[in-house]
Amino acid sequence: MTSSLKKRLSDGLAQLDLPVDEGTIGKLIQFVTLLDKWNKVYNLSAIRDPEQMVDLHLLDSLAVTPFLSGNNFLDVGTGAGLPGIPLALVCPDQHFVLLDSNGKKTRFIQQAVLELGLKNVVIIHSRVEDFHPTELFDAIISRAFASLSDMLAGTAHLAVKGGLLLAMKGRLNEQEQGALPEEVQIEEVIELTVPGVDAERCLVKVRLPA
Repeated sequence: MTSSLKKRLSDGLAQLDLPVDEGTIGKLIQFVTLLDKWNKVYNLSAIRDPEQMVDLHLLDSLAVTPFLSGNNFLDVGTGAGLPGIPLALVCPDQHFVLLDSNGKKTRFIQQAVLELGLKNVVIIHSRVEDFHPTELFDAIISRAFASLSDMLAGTAHLAVKGGLLLAMKGRLNEQEQGALPEEVQIEEVIELTVPGVDAERCLVKVRLPA
């Protein structure tokens, strides 16, 4: 099973044109294996099949890697550590804070961080409105919010002035764009093609006021 998962991941990374070394590929598969094990007991993800986890969790998370700018990232509503853990594995020089209000999910992430030996991840068990960091973030990334306006309202105070909101979405509709205040600019909408994922995927970059 592990060898077939590695091949699936390696092929997907090649399609994304993401160079990832063998050691990191091994750790990404270790993460999926651990998630699959915990999922059977704690119901952390609706995705049950490890091969689907490679596509819908790992590759979907990693597809945004080329578009990350900054050093200090907050993953809001990280759930089982997505996209934060895969991104932290392939971007060891960048720092990731993973925030979620679900205790069993943050306990899983703590175990994953321990087993994977990740030094660039901090886990916060909190609701976003109760989180008051000492240092603001260059960018806030999430695949948890239903709309851009919800993400803006919930997280903008956690980013530096002129920082970025990075919303991982299926598609962006005109109604969502129109709901944003004038001073907030959609800088770019990047269409993503994720290997093994038939659904539409995009990354919306929202620039906050300076």
